[in-house]
Order: sequence, then C-alpha cells, then structure tokens
Amino acid sequence: MTVLYIDADACPVKAEAEKVATRHRVAMKLVSNGGLRLSQNPLVEVVIVDDGPDVADMWIAERCGPGDVVVTGDIPLAAKCIEAGARVLRHNGERFTQANIGQQLAMRDLMADLRAANPLGIQGGGKGFTKADRSRFLDSLEREMRAAKT
Repeated sequence: MTVLYIDADACPVKAEAEKVATRHRVAMKLVSNGGLRLSQNPLVEVVIVDDGPDVADMWIAERCGPGDVVVTGDIPLAAKCIEAGARVLRHNGERFTQANIGQQLAMRDLMADLRAANPLGIQGGGKGFTKADRSRFLDSLEREMRAAKT
C-alpha cells in the first residue's frame, strides 16, 4: 500500500500534497520535530519526532520503500529513500532518481564548501518559491502517485 511521506519542516506544499493524497485515498505522513497543525483529514497523520539533527529524515528513511512517495528538499534523505526503492520529489516538482542523485549529492557538497570558504564575501539565499513551482509540484506528484500505485 502506497504511503506519501512529507519531510514537513519548511515544506511549502503540505496543503497541495494533502489534496493529492486525498484524491488517491493514500495515507500521508507529515514528519516534523514540531510546530505543525493537526489535520482533520483521517488520511493524514502528523508525526512529531524528537529534536535533533536529521531525526525526521531518519524516521522517513527507515520506513519508506517501494511503492511509496517521499517529498523532501533534503538531498541526503532523498538518496536514502531512493536506495530504499521510494519515488522522491522536491517541493518544486523535480524528481530525484538513481540517475541524478549522485550528481545532486556532489553539487550539494561543492556548494557547502563554497559557502564555507565564501571567498567573495557574498551572502547567500536561494531563489523564491513561485506559483510555477507549486503547479509543477502538483503535476509531478500526481504522476508519481499514479506510478507508485501500479
């Protein structure tokens, strides 16, 4: 049975994911270390894990598997979930796969090194989350849910 796992800390698409999970009648687990509102939806379970680095990530990685869908922006978590056989999406709808996760991990490490060195004194900040990202996420999640259920 398919489960939709959401790495819920700072996830901008929780409501959209809930709509898709409801339409597909799939259990959804919002995993966080706190600060989430409970949903009245019987398909949605809010899972509060202990504080600590990567505790929510470990909880998801230990439970997901083939036929499940995971939504996360965390690249190391995505790698673990792919290894477990789950389908994995970013919040903007981009799909993590066996074919691209190695490159994603390498780029993440490179960017972390560059930020740490900060040779130009530049302050960082990612690009904003757009309506196009939200729309792309909904379309991608719909496709992944259909694929996961087959």
